[in-house]
Amino acid sequence: MIDSRNEMPDLPDYELLETPAKPPPLPPPRRPFGLWLVLAALVTTIAIAGYIAFGGRQTSAPVTMEPERGEAPQQPVQPLGGNAASIVLPPLDQTDPLARELMKQITSHPRVAAWLATQGLIRDFVVVVSIIAEGRTPAGQLRALRPSADFRVVERGGELYIDPHSYERYEGLAAATASVDPAGAAGLYATLKPRIEEAYRDLGVPDTPFDRTLERAIVLLLKTPTVDEPVRAEPQGGVGYGFATPDVEALTAAQKQLLRMGPRNVRTVQSSLREIALALGIPAERLPAPRT
Repeated sequence: MIDSRNEMPDLPDYELLETPAKPPPLPPPRRPFGLWLVLAALVTTIAIAGYIAFGGRQTSAPVTMEPERGEAPQQPVQPLGGNAASIVLPPLDQTDPLARELMKQITSHPRVAAWLATQGLIRDFVVVVSIIAEGRTPAGQLRALRPSADFRVVERGGELYIDPHSYERYEGLAAATASVDPAGAAGLYATLKPRIEEAYRDLGVPDTPFDRTLERAIVLLLKTPTVDEPVRAEPQGGVGYGFATPDVEALTAAQKQLLRMGPRNVRTVQSSLREIALALGIPAERLPAPRT
């Protein structure tokens, strides 16, 4: 039974920020930057309508990626993507209108439409996926998809837990992910890949195909566990909360953000990501086994 309820401003989700020790007025809240996902969870170019509403307190900084080392493939790696459309692509910084039009063909979800109204779609996608592949949470990206409700915790028997009602904030984002047609997403990725690779090279990784980074991001999110029991939190350093369970707290920042969507939404996002991964051409044996 819930003994008391604490409502919190919608501060950066992945840090589980708490209210100050002294009650009077809270400072103006910093809204989380989201998608997400449209990877949460997006995970194929503008395609992945799942950007999981990642958050952070810092403003986003340029991402400098280093070439991967020691990852010799076990077998020839085929390029990812579906059936590319036979169209002439405009220059990278003029691709937003085309990307919006193509994206509308694979999902009409309103949360995706909100993201499509922003600028620099391909560059944003590349930056976000690159950061997720490193296990970090991107900040300053995709504000249009942030949750509208506040994050809350509850107290039960002297322990603090994430209020299950907080998971409801992510239901729309999970539904956006599920709305993406996997085959269409794979085709969109293949169609825009030349410009995606160009945006990726601009991050300083000229010799590494973006395919490998995209696969790492998907695999990392698919490895995120689902936690069905109440999630306990504990104060950390006087400025926020961490997960009280060591195994959960040890996850990467990107995985902890996905986990905070709640078990049902995590399963929805992961199911969609798996279908998209397979449509992209990632072999099932390179993906984590699905959980039952």
